[in-house]
Amino acid sequence: MPISEAARWLTESVGSVIVGKQDVIELAVTALLCRGHLLFEDVPGSGKTTLAKALAAALGCSFSRVQFTPDLMPADITGISYFNQKSGEFELRRGPIFSQILLADEVNRATPRTQSALLEAMQERQVTIEGETLPLPAPFLVIATQNPIELEGTFPLPEAQLDRFLMRLSIGFPSAEEEGRMIHRFTGDDPLERLRPALSPQDLLSLQEQVSSARVEPALEQYIIALVHATRGHPSLDLGASPRASLALYQTAQALALQRGRAYVTPDDVKYMAPSVLSHRFILSPQARLRGQTATDVVEDVLRSVRVPISGQPEDAVAAEGVTAD
Repeated sequence: MPISEAARWLTESVGSVIVGKQDVIELAVTALLCRGHLLFEDVPGSGKTTLAKALAAALGCSFSRVQFTPDLMPADITGISYFNQKSGEFELRRGPIFSQILLADEVNRATPRTQSALLEAMQERQVTIEGETLPLPAPFLVIATQNPIELEGTFPLPEAQLDRFLMRLSIGFPSAEEEGRMIHRFTGDDPLERLRPALSPQDLLSLQEQVSSARVEPALEQYIIALVHATRGHPSLDLGASPRASLALYQTAQALALQRGRAYVTPDDVKYMAPSVLSHRFILSPQARLRGQTATDVVEDVLRSVRVPISGQPEDAVAAEGVTAD
């Protein structure tokens, strides 16, 4: 099955629940195709949880939700080994992390110790309980949410954990027209209850294997590397993007190209993905914060400063995208 066709089915299925926001749904599908985890940073009531549930339902994946709170313990996520008095043996009680899609709701409300329980799972798709390493189901995706305006009782996510999220997305407020459609759609039966899978987990695993087939020209590879390296010397940053960011930008550009029906990646694919893939991997300098500069501003500045390649690009890509050097 072509990725473009499968992505259209999945986007339409999720779009039957989420009103508008086709760009956010497309990016979320891109993350699914790249085996990546998602961080939604948005105000309460914007549809973060609903989108996570719709993605799970559209794929027929098992789904678990964990409400992160200051008293949540790592074992509440991963599970525990307990002594069964009836059998006289220790048995494993698996936690909610043993699902294909895990929603970590308000992830920054838990302590750093509890947040760290996700590190091994997100990177290696496994957890270790009482010295025993157990694989997680495939596909496995963490969708985390956090509120950017509420700071009391929260613990900022450490850089090591932020770097493990493939993308940070914001749904944003709907337009007046979209909000009117949303009211009518959610009046009566919940559209989530009517949602039927568009694909199966096995279909998704097969599609994930196809992502690497998208052609990336050598000049475009160097463009991706140049963008990431430009962040490491940027005057507004104390810490630039990691090597993991280069790989993430490369893979998401491939997935986006295939979603849009092309077998090759163009510079516009890379530029489109850069804000979502790079901005959460930075540490702004104190001076930049005082100036009111944001990580997204830095990404836009880097995109303007790094020359867009022309040589080495497929002729049909250049013609289709109208790429010009900056």
